[in-house]
Amino acid sequence: MSKLVTIFGGSGFVGRYIAQQLAMKGWRVRVAVRRPNEALHVRPYGAVGQVEPVFCNIRDDASVEAVTRGSDAVVNCVGTFDRKGKNNFGAVQADGAERVARIAAAHGVKNLVHISALGIDRDELSEYARTKRAGEAGILAQFPNAMILRPSVIFGQEDGFFNRFASMSRMGPIFPLMGGNTKFQPVYVMDVASAAVMGVEGKASGIYELGGPETK
Repeated sequence: MSKLVTIFGGSGFVGRYIAQQLAMKGWRVRVAVRRPNEALHVRPYGAVGQVEPVFCNIRDDASVEAVTRGSDAVVNCVGTFDRKGKNNFGAVQADGAERVARIAAAHGVKNLVHISALGIDRDELSEYARTKRAGEAGILAQFPNAMILRPSVIFGQEDGFFNRFASMSRMGPIFPLMGGNTKFQPVYVMDVASAAVMGVEGKASGIYELGGPETK
């Protein structure tokens, strides 16, 4: 029987590419999301029944345990930009990440990959970055051989960064420029997914900062 991977947030921008690559390699893929009926687009990535969206609330132990059970590997792609409410920074990016790692370790999951963010180890951190860093610490405390990926700005067909600026540029001849001296080293989403697949397959572990070949 082929191996099983659970991808938390596997229907999102990065997660769907990881799911697709793993399905092509013959993995059974469990896509754990809050709204499975909105994740049906992942099913065609594999043969019938190979890629399945399932419900999961990353804030709940029992829910995470239900989708982790039987998995050979786990990938956590879940993040948030919500400061308040139930799915706030701390609940999702710190507590949620630690919960995934703790339950994965308890169930004997062999490999764990976590998608974090670049630049979160600086002293002057936003609340978003602090909770990302707390999530990394929680993961490594529970699952020391995890792979943690810290990508720069990720670009691809469905990205929410460059496409937003492209839409703004079509609104008129004047384009708002904020932080004009800020430079990015964007990384292609397929490359991030390929790195995650290496972690799932046990070919790499540790913390990796991911950037593309050019600085913009």
